[in-house]
Amino acid sequence: MQAQGKKHQAQERPDVLHFDKDTRASVPEVNGQTPVQETKEQQTSEQQTSEQQTSEQQTPEQQTPEQQTPEQQTPELSRLQLQLDKTNDRLLRLQAEFDNYRKRTAKERLELILTASEDVIKGMLPVLDDCQRALRTLEKLENADPVSVEGVNLIYSKLLTYLQGRGLKIIESKGKSLDTDFHCAVAKTPVKDKKLKGKIVDVVLEGYTLNGKVIRFANVVVGE
Repeated sequence: MQAQGKKHQAQERPDVLHFDKDTRASVPEVNGQTPVQETKEQQTSEQQTSEQQTSEQQTPEQQTPEQQTPEQQTPELSRLQLQLDKTNDRLLRLQAEFDNYRKRTAKERLELILTASEDVIKGMLPVLDDCQRALRTLEKLENADPVSVEGVNLIYSKLLTYLQGRGLKIIESKGKSLDTDFHCAVAKTPVKDKKLKGKIVDVVLEGYTLNGKVIRFANVVVGE
């Protein structure tokens, strides 16, 4: 029965040699290989040849990147690389635009916070001017009421302190050189001291800055 089974298998695969354990041991090797090994190598070679023929029959679009030759891959890779470069460039531009927008809005928001009360503070400057004039007038009077002087001075000090807490600063002028970024010369007066020539000898109207921004120039008199 066993011999008939082997004979039947040999008839189904005439190209394959079948050897039992005893027969395989007695088969001589040719070039270091037995006929069984040669048969397996032939099958592997035939399979590789069949796959290669199938790959060659496929168009470059049907072939996978592993099946394509370097010459076939180059145009496709170039196209994909170009698309990738365009996408990266677009993303970089969008990121730069967003960063600029974020910085611009942050700056505008800060400026809005710092100068939100600018109009209100500028409207209160004449009140400061009146307080200053009142103090100067009372100081010149010989019979000025000390209580009145103290009251006006207290009002002026409180108002100035409150505004300074909001970023208001008095522009220093007297004794300084004329600076057109902060001062406006409304008059010139002769001076005996040569050191005072070109210097500010009197302030007609105080100047102010709000958070570093000039909101009113100082009106000054310059010596000559």
